[in-house]
Amino acid sequence: MANSAQARKRVRQAEKSRGRNASHRSMMRTQIKKTLKAIDAGDKDAATEAYKSAVPVIDRMAGKGLIHANKAARHKSRLNAAIRAM
Repeated sequence: MANSAQARKRVRQAEKSRGRNASHRSMMRTQIKKTLKAIDAGDKDAATEAYKSAVPVIDRMAGKGLIHANKAARHKSRLNAAIRAM
């Protein structure tokens, strides 16, 4: 257990940031799943709209350091390739 005041504060900060990160990660995954669902349904217009709303969210999470920039690029590339293949 944390003994110093600094360590106790870091525990509080880590807990707060863990909750925030979980929320942001969930939001990003939801956007990706919406796009994949539209792709599976075969609705190219809906898939394109979902992709357009997912890209800024993915980029924002990469900017915050929640995911690596390469992972963001990989998600965007694969989603875009799936839409183009429709």
